[in-house]
Amino acid sequence: MIRGLKVAARAGVRVVAMIGGYLVASGNGLTPDAILNATQDAWVFALVFAALGFALDLFFRTDRALWRYVSIVDVGPIVRTSLLSAAVFLAFSFFLERGASLPRSTLLIVPVLDIGLTLALVLLRRILHDKEALRAIAPFVGASDERKPLIVVGAMDRVETFLRELARSGEAYRPAGIVTDTRGAATRELRGVPVLSNATAAFEILEDLTDHAIEGAIVFLDDSLTPVDFGVERLGQLRTRGVHLLRAPSLVEMGGKADEPVMRKFELEELLARPPVRLADGPLRALVAGKRVLVTGAGGSIGSEICRQVASLGCGHLVLLDNSEFSLFRIDQEIEHRWPTLSRREYLYDVRNKALLNEAFAAERPDIVFHAAALKHVPLMERHPCESVLTNVVGTWNVAEAANAADVKHMVFISTDKAVDPPNVMGATKRLAEAVVRAQQTGDGGTTRFSVVRFGNVLGSAGSVVPTFRAQIERGGPVTLTHPDIERYFMTIPEAVQLVLHATAHSAGQPDAPLGVFVLDMGKPVKIIDLARQLIGLYGKIPGKDIEIEVTGLRPGEKLFEELVDSSEVAEMCGQSLMRVTDRIEGARMTERMVQKLEQVARQGDNADARALIFEILARVRTVGDDRGLAEVVPIKRA
Repeated sequence: MIRGLKVAARAGVRVVAMIGGYLVASGNGLTPDAILNATQDAWVFALVFAALGFALDLFFRTDRALWRYVSIVDVGPIVRTSLLSAAVFLAFSFFLERGASLPRSTLLIVPVLDIGLTLALVLLRRILHDKEALRAIAPFVGASDERKPLIVVGAMDRVETFLRELARSGEAYRPAGIVTDTRGAATRELRGVPVLSNATAAFEILEDLTDHAIEGAIVFLDDSLTPVDFGVERLGQLRTRGVHLLRAPSLVEMGGKADEPVMRKFELEELLARPPVRLADGPLRALVAGKRVLVTGAGGSIGSEICRQVASLGCGHLVLLDNSEFSLFRIDQEIEHRWPTLSRREYLYDVRNKALLNEAFAAERPDIVFHAAALKHVPLMERHPCESVLTNVVGTWNVAEAANAADVKHMVFISTDKAVDPPNVMGATKRLAEAVVRAQQTGDGGTTRFSVVRFGNVLGSAGSVVPTFRAQIERGGPVTLTHPDIERYFMTIPEAVQLVLHATAHSAGQPDAPLGVFVLDMGKPVKIIDLARQLIGLYGKIPGKDIEIEVTGLRPGEKLFEELVDSSEVAEMCGQSLMRVTDRIEGARMTERMVQKLEQVARQGDNADARALIFEILARVRTVGDDRGLAEVVPIKRA
């Protein structure tokens, strides 16, 4: 229907252009009689010209262009078709009658009229679709603009694209200014929006608006200028006055949908993070596209983000496995809503249950497994070492064995920086889990390639420090931390998962490379007290005045500083933001006998014995991987 209307409109324009060209070339003026005579004399030529243009449109497929999205790129085909139509018509005219029926200048005037009228028609269609263009003429038609003012921050190319998307989206914001670091952009305008000299000018606009009870917003489009560059305290003051902090969504968040909103709210965790590492998604798509992917701990912070990213990369089938009913239900519903055509299956299974794991793996036959299920809270694991052993060590062994039995091509274990020189149970069991995977890597009889990816804290994950600080600030304080000098590595959850996928792609692409642990580049460590002060500032409060900061002392098993590589390991860069870590001692790995002994003690529920055995085996694994001297294992019935 729409295509037919475009063809009819284009034909009408060509008819008018030919008659108009004939009229002008004849030199009889623009009187009604002259127009009538020109129409009578040239209507046959006009129909032929329109038919010829239609044939060329079909040949070059210019009739398929969407006029409501027309841009400068679409002008070329319009000009080309018009000029070719005139040239071919001229050739036929001379071939048939030496052009005797037409004034010689007609075919010079016709393409000019044809191009001009067509562009006017296309521009009119674009204006009707582009809400911003309509608002540009609103003062002349009595319309008013009641949208909230918006400051746009980013590189000029990205800003221009965003402004076009915003005009078409119907979002309740009007661009009030642009802040950019693009050189030469100052004191100019883009699509009618002034380019501000600096961030201070943007703040002045928003502060003036909020003084008049008008809400506004700032949207950050890229990493050229980040919220941190604007100043956390000032942003916090604006937030308390109703100014929203927004950002452009990533491709993962959009999920491949074209009708998604062009802006998202900033989470506070994102405002505290360093600029994320940007990596090409080509290797990730090659790794995941069309593959069957299984994720353990699928409802957790990391596991759920892995599910989102592999879904957005076009996996063929997604298997979600978790022992938390609500977490599994939530991520399953999200995947169904955002990727409704994606094949998927959920399993409410525990990684401790080897029989059920084998059943799920045999039924699903995954190509890639991401093992994110774990117990990660340091103080809780200090009090419950048996539970830590059963999930972190035995669970990892079960998943690795199930992967081998199901001929999984690649299994990835998600580890932590707390596994480096661990003084606590959680870190020690994760280090033993790394050794479990190493044992599977070097074992015989399996075709599965195993990888370990180790990284530090992620902002906003369940149990992380930021949600705790937020709750304390919202209660009015105090904000508590264990030591004024304590430092941690931080990155956002999406960035961590993106790097995990890159590590997996790197490992899968080099099957003959030495086996080891992949360590993500976490940037520089952050002082927790600085994090607390920034977060208080984002709430528009003054640290030490509005919200107190209290030091409570280090908890059992807690370290002042975390490291990504320990003294028994050697690290080398193997890719952007990626290191491969190998043990100095060849053969350091877990044995099945060690795992069985740990499981036996843990299932007996003796926390003291379990803790002692954890560190005894850890010492053996980090030296020669020797299980001699361990008490004889009594076979136990495994779930």
